[in-house]
Amino acid sequence: MLPDVVETLCDLVRIPSVNPMGRPLVGPEYLEQALTQYLQTFFQNLGVAWLRQTVEPRRDNILAGIPGSVPPDKGGRIVVFEAHQDTVPVDGMTIPPWTPEIRDGRVYGRGSCDIKGGMACMLTAFARLARERPASMPTVIMACSVNEEHGFTGATSLARLWTEGEFSLVPRVPNAVIVAEPTGLNVVVAHKGVVRWRCRTRGIASHSSTPQAGRNAIYEMAHVLAALEGYSRDVVPSLGHHPLLGSPTLSVGVIAGGVSVNTVPDHCVIEIDRRLLPNERKADALRHVANYLTERCPAITVTHDEPFLSSPGFSDDGNHGLAAQLSGAARACEAPGNIIGVPYGTDAPAFAEVGAPTVVFGPGSIEQAHTADEWIAVDQLRQATEIYYRFGSQADPS
Repeated sequence: MLPDVVETLCDLVRIPSVNPMGRPLVGPEYLEQALTQYLQTFFQNLGVAWLRQTVEPRRDNILAGIPGSVPPDKGGRIVVFEAHQDTVPVDGMTIPPWTPEIRDGRVYGRGSCDIKGGMACMLTAFARLARERPASMPTVIMACSVNEEHGFTGATSLARLWTEGEFSLVPRVPNAVIVAEPTGLNVVVAHKGVVRWRCRTRGIASHSSTPQAGRNAIYEMAHVLAALEGYSRDVVPSLGHHPLLGSPTLSVGVIAGGVSVNTVPDHCVIEIDRRLLPNERKADALRHVANYLTERCPAITVTHDEPFLSSPGFSDDGNHGLAAQLSGAARACEAPGNIIGVPYGTDAPAFAEVGAPTVVFGPGSIEQAHTADEWIAVDQLRQATEIYYRFGSQADPS
């Protein structure tokens, strides 16, 4: 019997796979190993070829494949469905994160929207393809990656696996990759990239009863923050424009400094998030910020750490044919299928960079992702499952 998409999603939600987001956290709810084991059993029960790829300890990509009517080494197409296994943390959630609840036409739980809902749809469509083997179908790969939420290292490793031909079903770069993310059943062909780094000011510590004997690093950072606010408002919007993505952005999201209220702080640090257009380079963006602060705050010594996270933008060059094909499949199932750009990041750039035509598509809205009561609509789950199936069963469009 074929799996049901809602039941499959509930299974996935029950298995915690929390990304610690760089924090030194341990426990059974962290990392993806338990979910990877579930996926391995899922593929074994289907009787399809599968492979695990270790990215980091307790963090394995897993992929499985269904041979197409024409083998890839004889010119047959390779289509990849890709979804990440990790979720964001559950801090502040107002519902039980790992006890899925179905009510009012929705499935609630951590990851239900981002992106275990999309993964469940892909797994259900993949299982149907494995059982029915439609005539003239391409080789279809289901790939489940790790660490999307904090570094995209799983996707980068997957792309390397494909280019090195270490999985017999993927001896070369795929002809099409669909990355699952909550796009409202629209087809994303471009998105912004990101570079994040820490910026520091240094002072001289002294007792708070004699602040004149020290130099307050927090006060110095206040001048830096004022400069960055003006930079984000007046300068960054002028640095470029993309017809689907608009302008780049900059935001300061974290600040920390000092050791006690009765000590003049000798250090302060902020974390900066700079969103990149597809044609921007992270080094150029960081250098531009550093030069601006040097000009606007000449009396303050500001240092910049190496980025702790970066991902390039996703360009719409080279994916128009794939987007049109998937859009057609979506509209045939009465889904919007609009071709759009989005500001957030995904695994897609890793695959596009090795030459694989790639788009982002899935059920749910980004407005429900990462929320305190995360949910996804059941009707979109069923629509997305049918769309993935139809796309995976299509013959070569050429």
